[in-house]
Amino acid sequence: MKQQRSGFSVMRRLIVLVRPLAPFMALAVLLGVAGFVCAIFLTILGGWAILEVLGLGAPLALDGLFACAAAFALLRGVLRYGEQACNHFIAFKLLALIRDKVFTALRRLCPAKLEGRDKGDLIAVITADIELLEVFYAHTISPATIALVMSVGMSVFIGAYHPLLGLLAAAASLTVGAALPVLIARLGGNTGAQFRAQAGALSGYVLDSLRGLREVLQYHQGENRLAGLEERTEGLLHTEERMKGRAAWSMALTNTVILTFSLGMLAAAAGLYFAGAVGFDGVLIPLTALMSSFGPVVALANLGSTLQNTLAAGNRVLDILDEEPLVHEIAGRQTTAFSGAACEDVSFSYGEEPVLSRVSLRIPQGRVVGIGKSTLLRLLMRFWDADGGAVRVSGRDVREVNTGDLRRMEGFVTQETHLFRDSIASNLRIGKWDATQAELEAACKKASVHEFILSLPKGYDTPVGELGDTLSGGERQRLGLARAFLHDAPFLLLDEPTSNLDSLNEGVILRSLQSERGGRTVVLVSHRASTMAVADEVYAAQEGRVS
Repeated sequence: MKQQRSGFSVMRRLIVLVRPLAPFMALAVLLGVAGFVCAIFLTILGGWAILEVLGLGAPLALDGLFACAAAFALLRGVLRYGEQACNHFIAFKLLALIRDKVFTALRRLCPAKLEGRDKGDLIAVITADIELLEVFYAHTISPATIALVMSVGMSVFIGAYHPLLGLLAAAASLTVGAALPVLIARLGGNTGAQFRAQAGALSGYVLDSLRGLREVLQYHQGENRLAGLEERTEGLLHTEERMKGRAAWSMALTNTVILTFSLGMLAAAAGLYFAGAVGFDGVLIPLTALMSSFGPVVALANLGSTLQNTLAAGNRVLDILDEEPLVHEIAGRQTTAFSGAACEDVSFSYGEEPVLSRVSLRIPQGRVVGIGKSTLLRLLMRFWDADGGAVRVSGRDVREVNTGDLRRMEGFVTQETHLFRDSIASNLRIGKWDATQAELEAACKKASVHEFILSLPKGYDTPVGELGDTLSGGERQRLGLARAFLHDAPFLLLDEPTSNLDSLNEGVILRSLQSERGGRTVVLVSHRASTMAVADEVYAAQEGRVS
């Protein structure tokens, strides 16, 4: 669910995450301030050297000034390195933290809130958007604090020559470091958000095209898909061009403002000199100090355009973190062991579309029950909560059963088994991560897929390819069943377990279910009469109602 947050709101939320690393942030600010003091005073030392040569007096003799300049030049490099090291350490630590939070949120939202979501757009958030937050953590928080400290310090230093000059220096820092970034960001409008949305849409389109590559080739749709890709790319490039144009314009504006304030400082100091309010040092040192002190605030001014894109990315990340799941996980309740399941007057709708109406059925322990609606399996798994009535496992409403208990009690085999880009053994171990080779083989024998695996070049170590593309639908389905057997849950939910199998393999799988289920309770959804024949009892679906 997309929310419109102000830039300050997004920044506040992102800054809160820095709290665990506050000591490193304080160190980065300290090193940054010290580094800028060294850089600024290199120029001021030069001004004092000129005063010393002219015989007007300086805080140090020439040899002392040159020694300080050499030390400051060396320290500037060391301090700058230390500041950047701290900032990037903080940034990458926080990126890892944010990724962990995002994946935790996605697990919490799955599957109900992610059903039908553009997976390419989600990938863009997880990768590009989170990566872009490095700009905020490494190049915004610390530089902003440094700019504030340096602006106050240099205004006081310049004000020591005359209060009017100090006020002028403060006005220059405030204009360049605060007013200009805000103005530039407002003039940019929602371009940053538009760019991130277009990038996510392009990512989704590319992912969709790659997944459907066979169909594209088969029906000669390559030119059309390419045209769609070019259209989206052009739109993204156009938005990026506008952003870069605004960045160039803002840089020119910033330099103009800096030059204007520098000339203003010269004019004010000269006026005070002719009025006898300051000496020549009161003209030279404030002018050189101001001109060399713009570095920290210029860094903020240049962020005015790039920060918009970063905050748009942060807003998209916060959308996921703030999303409320339809089904909340349950913990801390009494442990539940499986002893049957039931549905009592259950009603459910996908949005405005009714799917189930006052459904009642019993699933006795140790029986095979056939039903006509896949939705009931998802309600039993508590992927969704019923709109009305009660879904019970072991006599308890599933909304009162610990989610961990529910996952341990239930094994779910879907019509389309998802296989990760890994070996067959690793894919099977999703069901039991510490399974031994013997346990893998035993599960695969129950699913009648062991002999097939042994016929492959690397056996159980054979890579299955992205999304299991190297295997047929039937082979993937049998691996999914083996994964469920390995999970060894007492309550097995099967959604069209033989839909991708021919009649011969269907018979093999059904015999395995009958002989190898080992007292498990099975709920079976299938539109094949031959598959439903193994059920002890069948509840048929008619017009959205299971009878």
